Amino acid sequence: MKASHTRFRRAALSIALGACLSTMAPMVLAQSATGSVAGRASAGDQVQVTNVATGATRNVTAGADGTYRLGSLQVGSYNVQVIRNGQTVGEPVPVAVSLGGTTTVNLGSGGGVADMAAVTVVGDRVVNRVDVKSTETATNVTREEISRLPVDQSLSSVAMLAPGVIGGNSSFGGMSFGGSSVAENSVFINGLNVTDFYRRQSFSTAPFAFFQEFQVKTGGYSVEFGRSTGGVINAVSRSGSNEFDAGVEFTFEPSAWQSSGDDQFYADGSVNVRASHDRSSFTKANVWASGPIVRDRLFMFAMYEQRENTSGFTNAGGSSWSEREGSNGFWGTKVDWVLSDNHLLELLAFSDEGDTDTALYTYDFASRTVGDAPPSQSTASSGGKSGSVTYTGHFGENFTAKAMYGINRSSSFLRSPQDALCSWVTYNNASYGAVYRGMGSPSLGCHPGSNVVSHEDERKAKRLDFEWAVGDHLLRFGWDHELMTTDRVTFYPGDGVQYTAYGRTSATQVLDNGTPLPAGVNAFLMARERADGGVFDIEASAYYLEDVWSVTPNLLVNLGLRVDTFDNKTAAGASFIEMDNLVSPRFGFSWDMKGDGSTKLFGNLGRYYMPVTSIISYNFAGGLLDERTFYALNGWSAATNPVTGAPYMAPVIGQQIGAVDDQFNISVRDYRQSVDQDIDAVYQDEAIVGFQTMINQAWSWGVNATYRRMPNALDDVRINALCGVRHGTLWPIANPGDELTLWGTTAMGCAQDGWVTIDTAKEGYITVGSNRVIGYSKPKRTYTGVEFQIDRAWDEKWAFNASYLWSKSEGNHEGPVNSDTNYGDTGMVQHWDHPANNDRYGDLFNDRRHQIKLRGSYRFNEMWSVGGTVTALSGGPITAFGVTWPDENFAVASYTSEGSGGGTGWLCVARCSGNDPNGVPYTWQDRVYERTERGAFGRMPWTYNVGANVTWELPVDGIDLKARLSVYNLLNDQEVINVRARYEGNPNERRPTFGTGTRWQSPRYAQLVVSWNF
Repeated sequence: MKASHTRFRRAALSIALGACLSTMAPMVLAQSATGSVAGRASAGDQVQVTNVATGATRNVTAGADGTYRLGSLQVGSYNVQVIRNGQTVGEPVPVAVSLGGTTTVNLGSGGGVADMAAVTVVGDRVVNRVDVKSTETATNVTREEISRLPVDQSLSSVAMLAPGVIGGNSSFGGMSFGGSSVAENSVFINGLNVTDFYRRQSFSTAPFAFFQEFQVKTGGYSVEFGRSTGGVINAVSRSGSNEFDAGVEFTFEPSAWQSSGDDQFYADGSVNVRASHDRSSFTKANVWASGPIVRDRLFMFAMYEQRENTSGFTNAGGSSWSEREGSNGFWGTKVDWVLSDNHLLELLAFSDEGDTDTALYTYDFASRTVGDAPPSQSTASSGGKSGSVTYTGHFGENFTAKAMYGINRSSSFLRSPQDALCSWVTYNNASYGAVYRGMGSPSLGCHPGSNVVSHEDERKAKRLDFEWAVGDHLLRFGWDHELMTTDRVTFYPGDGVQYTAYGRTSATQVLDNGTPLPAGVNAFLMARERADGGVFDIEASAYYLEDVWSVTPNLLVNLGLRVDTFDNKTAAGASFIEMDNLVSPRFGFSWDMKGDGSTKLFGNLGRYYMPVTSIISYNFAGGLLDERTFYALNGWSAATNPVTGAPYMAPVIGQQIGAVDDQFNISVRDYRQSVDQDIDAVYQDEAIVGFQTMINQAWSWGVNATYRRMPNALDDVRINALCGVRHGTLWPIANPGDELTLWGTTAMGCAQDGWVTIDTAKEGYITVGSNRVIGYSKPKRTYTGVEFQIDRAWDEKWAFNASYLWSKSEGNHEGPVNSDTNYGDTGMVQHWDHPANNDRYGDLFNDRRHQIKLRGSYRFNEMWSVGGTVTALSGGPITAFGVTWPDENFAVASYTSEGSGGGTGWLCVARCSGNDPNGVPYTWQDRVYERTERGAFGRMPWTYNVGANVTWELPVDGIDLKARLSVYNLLNDQEVINVRARYEGNPNERRPTFGTGTRWQSPRYAQLVVSWNF
C-alpha cells in the first residue's frame, strides 16, 4: 500500500480534539496539564490508550452501556486500541489529547471508529469542530499554530488571540478579560499558580519555546479554578519522549527593523512626549534537548535561553538619555518518571531571573548628542526560580488521585550607587516643564530617580485532586492551599525625601495641604517622605466538589461548589483581613441538539471570588510613613554628583508653606481602625449562554452572550465621621456602600469606646463647610457582551478564524485598579477616597464597544507559507474628572497632581472664583456646577494592529530547518490609547492637558526566527 494511502486511512480513523460526540462521557476541565479520552465501545471490551511519545499505556473496561473514560492523560498523541478477550481488535486509532479537554472516540465492534459519517476529516486529520462536552468559553492554541502566525513570543500575546481579551492600561501592563481590570486574572504553568500576588498585574514565565499548548479561559470555568474574576491562562510545557531530539532557535529584533515613535505635542506646540529617538534591539538564542534517561520510564526535556537586550530612550521632555542593557540566561526543565502504567511523577523547574542595567546621561535632543559627563547608574533585578512536583495515580479503572507541591518565586530589586548619597529630584511636566526646558533641561539632583526597593515574593502551593467515575456521574473533588509571603522594604534615596518642582497654575492656587500658594511664589517644591516595610503572609485555601452528570446521552449538566478562605496577616503574624466560607456555586450545561456532535446549545452560571493582594497588607498592616511638605522654590544651584562627578542642579529650598500633610500616614498601633471587622470579599457573578454548529467538515460558527456583574468593592475608604461627628481621617480597608465596623473612641466623638457599625451608603463622611453627614454610592460594575465567531480548521493548506465582539462595560468603578488616573496600587486606588469620586455611573476604562479579531495562515508549498493577524478595537471612553463638587469647601482631588485624589464628575461652570459685580468675593457656596457622566467627552480613536509573516522551510526530508520573518503593527499605527482625564486644575480652570495622550501604540517592528530541529 502507498504511504499516502496509509496516511489517509489513519487520518480517516484518527480523532483529534474529539469527534462522534453523541456520548455520555463527561468532559474534564483539568487545572493541571492533562486531558482525557472518552466515548463508547462494545460493553465489556477493554479500551487501551498508549502514549506515542513514552509508550505508557492505560486500560479501562467499557461499562454495560458501552461508555468508557480515561482521564488525567498528559497532553500529546495517543493510540486507542480495543482489546477483547485478551486480543487486540482492529487497527489502533490515533488521537490527540488537548489541554483541559476531552477527546471523544466512539469505537465499533471491529475496533475502528463506529460512525464514519459523523467523523469530520479535514486534510489528513479528523477534527471536532463542536465540542458538546464543554460548558465553558475557552480558546486552545498549540505551539504549531503559533509557528504559523505573527504572534509575539509571550503568554500575553497568545492570550490576546482570544475574543474579549485586550490590553489594559499600558502604564500597568496586563490584560483585561471580559471588561475586568488587569488585576483580576490568574496564570498557571503545569498546574502551578504563577500569578503575581502583590499587585496581580503580572506573572512568572518560562522561556516561550518551553511551552507546548495554551488554553485561554474567558468564562464559565470549573470550580477547581478560583481566585480570579477575570480570566485564566493555563499553559503546559513540552516533555521528553523515547526519541532523542534537540534543536536550536535564534530570534532577532534589530533596531534597524523598527520604526521610530512619533513625538507628541500639546495644542500650543509644547512638548508632551519625545519618542522619535528611542530605539531597542533584542536577540536570543535557545537550545533544547529531550529524550529518555531510562527508556519507557524516565524522560527529560531541558531548555536554555540566552537573551541580549539593549535600548536607548529619552525622557518625556527629551532632556536625558537612558542606555539600558540586559544579558541574562533563562532555563526550564521537565522530568517525567513513569513509575508504572498507572503511576506518574512529574518535576517542573524554570527560572526567569534577570538583571537590567541603566545608565542615565544628559542629552541634547536637537543635535542627538549624549552628554560627556559620567552617567547615573542603576540596576533592576526581577524574576526568580520556580518549580513543582506532581504525582498522578490511577487506582482501578474509575478512581484517580493527583497531588502537587510547588514553589513560585519572584523578586524586584532596584539599586543605584547614588542611593545613599543623593536625593531624588524631579519636576511636574505639565506645570513646570516649560520652565525646566528654559533652563536648558539640566540634570536635577544627583540620583537617577527611583525608589530604593528590596522585594521578594514566594508562593508555596499544595493541591489534592480526585476523580471518581460512578455510573453517569463523574465526581470531582479536591483541596488546595497557598502560602504567599511578601518581604518588601521601600524608601526614597538620600535623605528619604522626593522633591518635585511645580509651577503655579492659577492666581488662587491652593496646595494639597489646604494652604493657598502665597502671592509672589510662582514655583514650589513638594517634598514627599515615604517609607514602609515588613514580611507579610497570606494564606489562601479552598475545597471543591463537582458532579459532571450525563443526564441523557445528549445532555450534560455540571454542578459544582467551591468554598474559599483568605487570611492576610500583619508583619507580626496576626490575622489582618480574614474571610472564610466564601461559597461559589457553579452550574453549566451542554445540549447536543442533533445527537451527532454537530450542534450544541450551552450555558453556565457561576460566582467567582477575588483574594486580597499583599500590597494591601504591606501598606496597611505594617505601617506607612507618607508625608508631604511644601516649600517655596527659590531657584536652583549648581552642584557636583559625588559618585560620577557630573554637574547637576539642586533646588534652593525656601520657606515652608503651610503644615505637613500627614493624612496618608498609617499607624500600626491599632488595626481595629485599619480594616472593617466584618469585611466581605469581592466577587463577581457570571452568566453565559451560547450556540455552536458545523457548516461543513471544515467550517463552523458560533455565538455566545456573556453577562457579568461585580456588586461590591474592597478598597481604602475615607472615614472622618464614624459616629456622626468630625474627627481625624481614617483610611480603613472596607466595602464602600455597605456596613462598616470599626473601633470608635470618645476622642472621635463616640458615646463610648467600642465597636461602631455604620452603613457607609448613608454615613461615614462629613462634608467640610456644610457639615452634612453622607455616605458612598453603591459599587457597581457590569459587563455585557455578544460574540460571533467563525472558524476554518487547518488542513495542511490553510486556516482562518474571525471573531466580532460587541460589549459594554459600565459602572462607577473599574475594579481594584484605577486606569483613569493611572493609579495601580491594587485595592487602594482612590475610587473611594471621597464620596464624590464614584457618585456617577457610565462607561468604564476597559469598555471597547467593538472588537474584531482575524487570524489566518496559508501554505503555498513545502517551502513557503504566510500568516496574518488583524485586531481592530473601538476606542475607550474619555471621562472628565474635576477637583471639587457642590456643597462642600474641600478639594476632592489634587489641584497640583493629575493622578492624586481621583476626582469628581462635577465641573464648576460659574461663580467659581473671583468677585461678584459688587466686588464681593465668591464663596464656595456660590459655585455653580455641571454634572458629567463617565464617557461624556467622547471616545479615543479606533486602533488597528496588523501582523504578517512569511515562513521558509528547507524542502529536504530529515532536515527541519525554518526561518520566519514577522512584522508587527504592519501599518505603523500609533494612535493614542490612554489620555489625561483630569479636567480641572482649579474650579472652572480647564487644564490645557485634558484629553491629551499619555500612551500610544508601539511602532512597527520586525522579528526573524530561525530554528533547526534535529
